[in-house]
Amino acid sequence: MSLVAASDLGRAAYCPRQLYYARRSDDRDPPAEVERRRELAFRYPELRTASDATLADLPLTVAPAEYRENLDALAAEPFWDRLVDPAERDTFLTGKDCRGVAHKLLAAGDGDDPTPPMPVLVSGGVPPPAGVWEPQSVRAVALAKALAWQRERAVPRALVEYPAAGVVRPVRLTTRKKARYRELVRTVETLDGPPPRLDDDAKCESCDYREACGVKTRSLRSLLGL
Repeated sequence: MSLVAASDLGRAAYCPRQLYYARRSDDRDPPAEVERRRELAFRYPELRTASDATLADLPLTVAPAEYRENLDALAAEPFWDRLVDPAERDTFLTGKDCRGVAHKLLAAGDGDDPTPPMPVLVSGGVPPPAGVWEPQSVRAVALAKALAWQRERAVPRALVEYPAAGVVRPVRLTTRKKARYRELVRTVETLDGPPPRLDDDAKCESCDYREACGVKTRSLRSLLGL
C-alpha cells in the first residue's frame, strides 16, 4: 500500500468529503497567497525592524506594530536561531506509513546537547487563539513521525509556523494526538467513495467543493425555505 500524504491527513481532519473531491480534481497545489505568506517565514530578522509602510505591503494578518511585537517575542524562544537559519528547507520526509514535506528542518543539538531535530510546517493561514488547528496539528505529527522513522530517534514535537502573524506554536506528540493520527491514516487509506456530508456551515461556506458536494449551508437553506 502506498504511503499516505501528510497533506491528505490534514484535509481528512478538516473534512473527509473535501479530500474525496480534491483527489477527484487532482487539486493539491496551495493558492498563490499561501505561498506569499510562507515566504515571510524566511525574512524574520529583516522584518523585525521593518517600517509600517514596508509591512503594510506584505500579506500580513495582523497590524505592523503587532507583527513586530510577535517577532520580538518569537526571538526570545530557544529555537529562534535554528528557526531563522534552518538546517534544511522543503525537506521530503518518508515514514513508516506517511510522507510529506517539512518546510523547515531544525537541526539536532551537537555533542552533549540532547535537543532533537524538529520539523516545521509553515502555514499560510491565521493561528487560532491558542494551540494549533487540528488539520495542521495532524500534519505536524505526521512529519515528526516520519522524521523519527528516518533518523531512528525520538522526535517528540514539531512546530507549526504562521508567518503572516509572526507566531509559532509547538505540537507535542501526545498519546491523544498520535491516536488521532492513526485514525486519520485509516480514514485516508480506506477512502474510496464520498463520505457522508458534514453539517457544519462554517466549514462548508468556505469550501471550494461545496457545489460538487451538493451541501446546502444554513444561509442557502433559509433562502430556499428549507
